[in-house]
Amino acid sequence: MSALKDNYGADIYDPFNSGSYAKNTAVNKKFDFDLMAPFKRNAFATLKEMYDSVYDFLYEKYNGDATVRKQKVSIGIEFYADEDNDVVKVDVVPGRELNKDQYKDDKKLNLYVYYQFGKMEAGSDYIRSNVSAQVSNIKENANKGDLRKIIRLLKVWKIHNNKIPKSFFIELITIKAFEKKDVSGSLWDKLKIVMEFIKNNVKTISLPDPGNSGNEVADSLSDLDKSAMSTDMENMIDRIEENSDNIKIYFPLNEKFPVEEGSKNQYGSSNAGFSVPPATRFG
Repeated sequence: MSALKDNYGADIYDPFNSGSYAKNTAVNKKFDFDLMAPFKRNAFATLKEMYDSVYDFLYEKYNGDATVRKQKVSIGIEFYADEDNDVVKVDVVPGRELNKDQYKDDKKLNLYVYYQFGKMEAGSDYIRSNVSAQVSNIKENANKGDLRKIIRLLKVWKIHNNKIPKSFFIELITIKAFEKKDVSGSLWDKLKIVMEFIKNNVKTISLPDPGNSGNEVADSLSDLDKSAMSTDMENMIDRIEENSDNIKIYFPLNEKFPVEEGSKNQYGSSNAGFSVPPATRFG
């Protein structure tokens, strides 16, 4: 975002896309973006000062055109709907380099936690990560057979059913399922295997951040959240096995982005498996 570069000048490195779009796991490439804003070590005395400064700047610049709000570790900008009723959302994550003048070499950043989520305390400034490594890890693993499709489907479930897990959590636990289980068969078979893995393991699983093994991504969910996610997976499997049409309840299509004319992509029965339309149709 050029606005950040223009405002902070020499205090900030080049912001970059750090979310699902960069990882090729987006469910709607057109409207939702995650932007990492990497600041230099001496730009701010504290991480809270950094977070508040970015919020104040974005609020002053976009208030009137968008809703600007403080989120867990990011500042969310949701622009008002245009004439087509489309809404653009941007999540800006401020981070400060861990060691002075070392970011370009090690890509390590500290983040600020605005409010508690999972086991992450509000006001915490210990979250240390390498977002570039996170992006690389997801992109490398997403090339495994249908893993990217499974991630997208679980994100569709999260978005349309207003569920708690962060997208990063979903990405990592899906990768773990592919590492631990023989994820094979039709697309439904693969999705079911992953959901069963989540059901059976989400309460106890460890998901180290590939950008910093000292960060436990599983801690982004509380014990109650994990129990609810396990129950959700069990209920989805049962309902879809009872009636394959229930797939559309949990994984709805976005009709604003229809598949190309002549495409035969459609949901099939849970027994026969189902094929998935291009990612831009989800969301």
